[in-house]
Amino acid sequence: MQTTVEQDPDMTSAESDTAGTGADDRAAEGYAVPGFDAIARLAAASLDVAIVLLVLNNGSAYWYSRDADPEHTHVLHPLYLEAARRGTGQVLADIAADARYRDTPPLSGTASAALRFFACEPVYTLSGRHVGALCVMDPVPRTGLDDAGHAALRDAARLAGAGVVLGGYLGRTDPVTQLPHRSAFFEDLRARRLNGAQRAWLIVIEVAPVERFNAFVRAMGFPYADELMRAVAARVQAWMPPATRLYQVGVTRFAAVLPEADTPLGAEQLDDLVARLRNPFDCLDIPLTLQPGVGLLDLDVRRLDGADPLRQVMSASHAAQHSPRGWALYERSQDERHRQEFFLVTELAAALTERTELYLDYQPRVRLSDGRCVAVEALARWRHPTLGEVPPGQFVPLAERAGLMRSLTGWVLEHGVAQLAGWRRAGYDIGLSINISNADFDADLVTRLEAVASRHAVDPRGLELEFTESTLLLHNDATSRHLAAVRELGAGIAIDDFGTGYSNLASLRQMPATCLKIDQSFVRSMDANRHDAAIVRSMAALARDLGFRVVVEGVENRRIYHAVRRMACDEVQGFHVSRPLPAAAVPAWLERTADWHHGEGTA
Repeated sequence: MQTTVEQDPDMTSAESDTAGTGADDRAAEGYAVPGFDAIARLAAASLDVAIVLLVLNNGSAYWYSRDADPEHTHVLHPLYLEAARRGTGQVLADIAADARYRDTPPLSGTASAALRFFACEPVYTLSGRHVGALCVMDPVPRTGLDDAGHAALRDAARLAGAGVVLGGYLGRTDPVTQLPHRSAFFEDLRARRLNGAQRAWLIVIEVAPVERFNAFVRAMGFPYADELMRAVAARVQAWMPPATRLYQVGVTRFAAVLPEADTPLGAEQLDDLVARLRNPFDCLDIPLTLQPGVGLLDLDVRRLDGADPLRQVMSASHAAQHSPRGWALYERSQDERHRQEFFLVTELAAALTERTELYLDYQPRVRLSDGRCVAVEALARWRHPTLGEVPPGQFVPLAERAGLMRSLTGWVLEHGVAQLAGWRRAGYDIGLSINISNADFDADLVTRLEAVASRHAVDPRGLELEFTESTLLLHNDATSRHLAAVRELGAGIAIDDFGTGYSNLASLRQMPATCLKIDQSFVRSMDANRHDAAIVRSMAALARDLGFRVVVEGVENRRIYHAVRRMACDEVQGFHVSRPLPAAAVPAWLERTADWHHGEGTA
C-alpha cells in the first residue's frame, strides 16, 4: 500500500523545511508515484523483504508493507533519510550489529522497532538527475545482498525513477527544472485569495520565441534545451525577491507571484532581470543568446474565478520580446488586439476552406507608349459576414504570421487564373499579375503555377509573379534556381516595392526578373518633394539600363502622371489610372478606356 511517510520531529530545520514542501504539497493533492505499488510488490517478492520505501530528495516518501496496517503513517528516522539521500547504494546486513544504527529503529512504532535489515539504491530520472532512493527493510538480519539481490534492487530503483518522472507530470513538479508547474501556480494563487489577499502582481518570463526555441531543439537536441531551461531558471531565481516562488508554466515560460506591494518592481530591477537574461548562456560548453520577454500584470485576486491571468500577462511578455527594453506592463488594448487577431486568423482559415467570403479586385496597369491596358494585378479582398470588409493590410500580415500564406496564394492563383481564362475567351488580351509571398518561394512554386495554368488552359506567358525586393533578398542560391524555373515556364517576374529592400547592384544584376516596380512610397509625394522625384528618376534610369521593364506604382494624380511620362518608365499603375475594380467591372473599363492615353486618364 502506498502512503506518505511523515518526517521525524527531531530532524534538523533544513531537513524539515525541505520535507515539508514536498510531503505536504503531495499529501494535500493526493498525488503519488504512478506504478509504485507494482514496483514495491516486485521488489518485496524478489528480495523477500517486508517493507519497501521510496524516499525523494524533496522530503516526500512512499512506503509499501506486506503486513502493516495501510492506514498507519510511519516516521522515517533522519539517519536513514540521510543514508537514502547520499546518492550511493548502502546495505546494513544487521542493524543491531552497526553502532551507528543499533539503537535507532528505521520507522516509528512497535513493529518497525524490530527491523534488522536495511538496504537502499539511488533513484534517477530518465535524464540522469538524482531524485531520491529506493529502500527495503525486513525484521530478519542478512549476511548481505548477493549479485542477484543487488540487480533486483537496482532494477526496482530504475522503475521508480520512471514513476517519479510520470508523477511530476501528474502532480506539481516539472520534471526538467523540478519547479512547481502551472497547476501548482493556480492552486497557490487561489490559496492566496483564501488567505485574504485582494491584489497580486504577476510576472512572466518568456525565455525565447517558440520558433527560436524549436530551432534550438532541432540544432542541439532536447538535452541541450533541458539544460538551457535549468540554467535560465537558476538565473531568474538568483534575481527574484526573497520568499518568492518560481513556477514553470510552459515549455519556455516561467512565472511568479511577486511579494505584496502597492506598486510593481521598479524599472531598474526589471532592467536588471532583462540584462541577466540577455547575457549569453553557456550550456554544455555552447554559448547561446536569448530573446527574452518579461511581462507584468496587476491582478485582482478576488476575480480569479473565470479569469485567465496567465494568458493576460503573456500578452505583455510577448510584446516585451519585440521591444528594446525587454519588459512591459499588461495593456488591455493590446490584449484585445491580440485576441482580435487570433479571431481573424481562425476566421480566415475557415474562409479559405469554404471560399465564400474572399474575392478578388483587379487594378489595371497601362503602357505609357500607347495607353493600352497590358495587365491587371489581382488583389485579395475579404468581406467578413459580421465584421464587414477586413483591410488587406490587416489580414495579409496575419496570414503570414499564422502560416496561411501558401493557402491564400493558392486561392488567389486559382481564382485569378480562372478569371483571366474567362477574359481571354471573351477577347480581352491582357495579362495577370499575382503577388507571391516569402512562404511560397520554394521548388513547389513552379509545379503549382504550371498546374493551375494547365487546369484553366491559360498560357503561362500571360502571368507575372510579383516578389517583393525584401523577399528575394531573404533567400540563398536557391533563389536563382526557382526564378529561372519560373522564367523557363514562360511567366514573367516582377520585383515589387523596389527601393524598400536595399538591394545592391550585384543582386539586381543576378536576378532573372523581367520587370521592376518602383514602390509607391517614393511616387506619391514626388510632385511636392524634389528628392523623391530625383530618387524615382534615378531608379527608373538604373532599372532601364539593367534591362528591366519599369512600372511606377502609386500614380495618384495628373501631375505625377505627367512627371513619370518624362522619365525612363514603361508602365504606370495607380488611382489616376484606375482604382481596383471588381471582376465584373473590368470588361466595361477596358472598353471605355481603350483610348486612355489620348485623354491622359481620368481620376
